[in-house]
Order: sequence, then C-alpha cells, then structure tokens
Amino acid sequence: MSPRRSYDQYCSAARALDLVGDRWTLLIVRELLAGPRRYTDLHADLPGVSTDVLASRLKDMERDGLTTRRRLLPPGAAYVYELTMRGRQLLPVLQALGKWGEGELGERRPTDAVRAHWFALPLLRALEGEGLVEVRLEEGDFHLRVGAEEGPVYGDGPAPGAVDARLDLDTATCEAVSRGESTLADAVRAGRVTVTGDGTLAKALREA
Repeated sequence: MSPRRSYDQYCSAARALDLVGDRWTLLIVRELLAGPRRYTDLHADLPGVSTDVLASRLKDMERDGLTTRRRLLPPGAAYVYELTMRGRQLLPVLQALGKWGEGELGERRPTDAVRAHWFALPLLRALEGEGLVEVRLEEGDFHLRVGAEEGPVYGDGPAPGAVDARLDLDTATCEAVSRGESTLADAVRAGRVTVTGDGTLAKALREA
C-alpha cells in the first residue's frame, strides 16, 4: 500500500483532498452508494480505470476509513466493498459537485461511456421527500431510495418492493435534467416523463 500523499496544509479542504482528491476515488464512492459491490462489478462500471489503480484506490480508501471489505457467506463467498458511515457522508459532496458540473456535460460525445445508474444522483437531486422510486430508461432500469439516511441510495434493476413512484422517460430527457436544462417537474408537465404510482412522491410530481 502506497503511503498517503498530503498537501501538508492546515486547511480542512486540503485535508479532505488528501483522502478523496486522487483520480477515481469519488467515482468509486459514486458506485458504492449503490451498496456493497464486488471488485469485478466496480471495474465493469468504471470504464477506463486500470486494475492496478482500482486495487490501489480501494486499499487507500479502506486504510482511510472510507470503505470496508468483507467476505460474503456461501454460496457467494466473494469479497465485497462497501462504504462506511464516513464514506457515505460524501453523498452531499458528490451531489454538490454534480450540480456544479452540470454545465460541463454538454451533448454526449462518441467516446463517452454511460451507465443507466449514473443518472441516479441527478434524479435524486430533483426529488424531495422519502420513498422508493423506480426509473425506466432505454439503457436499463434502476431504483432510487429518496431521503434514505442509511444503506444504499440507488441500485440497478427494478425496485426490490412496492414503489412510491415509477418514472418512464427517454435518455434525452434524463440528460436534459442532468445538464440542468430542464427540471424534472417541467419534464413531467411537458409529457416527457410518465409518472405512475400512488405514493406521495408520485402525487407531488403530478401536481407540481
């Protein structure tokens, strides 16, 4: 394990960047906000990261108290990585960074990778309240746990239970919301998002 590099500055921002300022670290946090993930899953959803760099970052994050590693019980018997409470506290940091970077997205470039669940954080910023939301896109389905104070805040695939709201939308609409060009409520009013469900989140979106 490489020694931690430091800016050696008595500043809380500098100290924070000592831990999360390396390339890929915050994107690993983004993936682990979905809950425990195997190394192979992380590597598949972080296109462009080398196996050596990913392994090094995970070791550093475990050393710094941002993640833990544990072995699943049989028949899984694989190791998974998950965020500690300290690591989970980076969610509002990622949300603020994503909000700040909306204007940098622009149109998707031919070289840009995309995963359906990468739209989870922008949609979480657009929803208020608490509840389970299922999102259906061409790239795949995912679900959000709006207002969750612990545990995963999103996950791949259909929601694991009764939902408070289900959103059907195309990728272009999701991209527009991610870029800050449209609010989710505006997209619902324009008929670009279909909202179903009887929960408070669904009702709030239909009435917005």
